[in-house]
Amino acid sequence: MSKEILSLEPKAIWENFYSLTQIPRPSKHEDAIQDFMMKFGQDLGLETIKDAVGNIIIKKPATPGYEDRQGVVLQGHLDMVPQKNADTVHDFEKDPITAIIDGEWVTADGTTLGADNGMGVAAAMAVLQATDIEHGPVEALFTADEETGMTGAFGLQNDVLDGNILLNMDSEDEGELYVGCAGGIDANVSMKYKEEKLEKGYVAYKLYMKGLKGGHSGMEIILGRGNSNKLLFRFMKYATKNFKLKLASVDGGSLRNAIPRESFAVVAVPEKYNEKFLAAIAEFEATYKAELSAVEPDLAFFAEATDVPKKVFKKKSQKNLINAIYACPNGVIRMSDDMPGLVETSLNLARVYSENGVITIQALIRSSVNSAKEDLAQMVSSTFEMVGGKVKLEGEYPGWKPNMESPILKTMQTVYNDKYGKIPEIKAIHAGLECGLLGAVYPNWDMISFGPTIRFPHSPDEKVKIDTVAKFYDFLIETLKNVPVKEAVEA
Repeated sequence: MSKEILSLEPKAIWENFYSLTQIPRPSKHEDAIQDFMMKFGQDLGLETIKDAVGNIIIKKPATPGYEDRQGVVLQGHLDMVPQKNADTVHDFEKDPITAIIDGEWVTADGTTLGADNGMGVAAAMAVLQATDIEHGPVEALFTADEETGMTGAFGLQNDVLDGNILLNMDSEDEGELYVGCAGGIDANVSMKYKEEKLEKGYVAYKLYMKGLKGGHSGMEIILGRGNSNKLLFRFMKYATKNFKLKLASVDGGSLRNAIPRESFAVVAVPEKYNEKFLAAIAEFEATYKAELSAVEPDLAFFAEATDVPKKVFKKKSQKNLINAIYACPNGVIRMSDDMPGLVETSLNLARVYSENGVITIQALIRSSVNSAKEDLAQMVSSTFEMVGGKVKLEGEYPGWKPNMESPILKTMQTVYNDKYGKIPEIKAIHAGLECGLLGAVYPNWDMISFGPTIRFPHSPDEKVKIDTVAKFYDFLIETLKNVPVKEAVEA
């Protein structure tokens, strides 16, 4: 079915995007896509570089008559978020993505599509291939491992690129220009737990919290979707108190930058509480559905009988874990005072799992205000340190402060208005665009982020709106044609 997207226009983008869907490229497994991009640039006869951290840089000279224009860096990331529905059989390290046309959208068959950031990469590839568009010097920067650590942006050296303008093509609303983004920091928690033998007289169940939408922990945190970890532990606190629940294992969420959609736990309860326990699960499911009816219509919370575990958490270990997860902040913490409707600070309690006597908790903290980011990080640290957890705050990256006097912003506003009859909206984004890190390496860069309309990235519902791809690409081409000359900037 993937090949049906080859019929879409503009073919220059869709053919490249199809090629990207055929190459497995989950974060941390990018050798194949990096090799592909190296060959792509070399086959075009262009200077092509792979740096020490896996970034691919391809340089294309100016077209005749445009040699005096500012150099432009077209930037996107090569990796994609690997998320799939529970009933979908797919190996992201081996299998291609099956892209399908669904009305006005292109989506995938039960997996993430990789339009984030495959569309931006495909657009840059089309510019590099083109022989019929006018532009000044162009450099394409394809970064590595954006989704799980921004490894490429962190490792970029300050002497490999010559351009003055960065066009990041990793935002997800056509007709909007992004001039700022949130910074972030990873909270990694480890807690040791002790086990004991489970006495006789217990029945065991596997708890399932499923059917949630999940999604991008920056872009869609504002939607108030359910967090499967928080919902599961909410029930387990109640069941521990009322039914003497014993926890044997837990496995909740998947990726740090994806709102958790599914969480599971193996638990045991005394046989005498069996019926009340099952009734409570049904009651909690009804409560969750009532609370989240507008955003989680497919929520499901249920239990299936399973083998009685030989060991369970000791009482103190279980109490500490449940209380800490229950108490940990999650979701939108504060809205921006400067830009109405924009989330300023948030936390995604992404991953909770037990293995070999250790509980691992992973969270992603985002904020456009550095002091607020640090405050929330310390709040998380305090929560888990009180119960003996070890907390590491890692991978911090800066936000991108808006520059409303940006020359390329003014150029792009004019170009868009001339082409489409309206001024594009100017926004900041509550997500970790690489612009903050890249701007720290190249502080002279004038930066804008834009892209086609993409919905539900980082989830199997991810989709890109077909007609916005053409508008996005046409806008890119016209922008390159109208980039300011070097003298205008130097003056």
